[in-house]
Amino acid sequence: MSHYSFILLSGGIGKRMQLNIPKQFLLLAGKPIFIHVLEKIDVIEEIREIIIPCPQDFVEKTMETIQEYGISKPIRCINGGESRQESVYNGLKEASFDHVIIHEAVRPFVSREAFKALMETDNENAIYGLDIPFTVLKGKHVIEENLERDQLVNVQLPHKYSTKKLLYAHECAREDKLEFTEDASLFFHYYKSDIQILQGSEYNIKITKPIDRKIAEAIYRESILMEGY
Repeated sequence: MSHYSFILLSGGIGKRMQLNIPKQFLLLAGKPIFIHVLEKIDVIEEIREIIIPCPQDFVEKTMETIQEYGISKPIRCINGGESRQESVYNGLKEASFDHVIIHEAVRPFVSREAFKALMETDNENAIYGLDIPFTVLKGKHVIEENLERDQLVNVQLPHKYSTKKLLYAHECAREDKLEFTEDASLFFHYYKSDIQILQGSEYNIKITKPIDRKIAEAIYRESILMEGY
């Protein structure tokens, strides 16, 4: 059985939500969004540690909240970076195990089964993704190129990687001064190797805008009736 470090990205500061607190502290069904994720992780034996990059001013509050909800796995809260990429890099430097799973604190509807399936896939580097059900064109003010949507994927988390390989790719990106929006594109840029794509879930939304809170409450009401939530 492989053992994993788990990086829970909690670096957001709630700008798009127009909040004065990080959005992971917003309540969903009476508890902070990120606690919903941690409660699922807490019962997965293969995950041996949790690393949470978060805003420096909220490190103490994050740990206090975790203790309040009785999460038992070893957890370290560290300072997040100025960007998502830097927060992942900071987390990777703290990881103790050969394999790492990365997830976002504001994706509370991921299931325990999704984490287990990710760990059980043979490829050491794997992500979740969804087909894109709408037309996508390249361009800003004018159309520059048609894109074939059946060749595109909507990237979801969680991801899993070789810790050593992903850390090296991040170090290369820092040296090259390249910025990526998530880790699969960064990893592929440097290795050009296979990253397995598992079928994602439409319920696994990322809560970033005010409308997402309303959608999340509706999903929660439905998900409590679903096995595995």
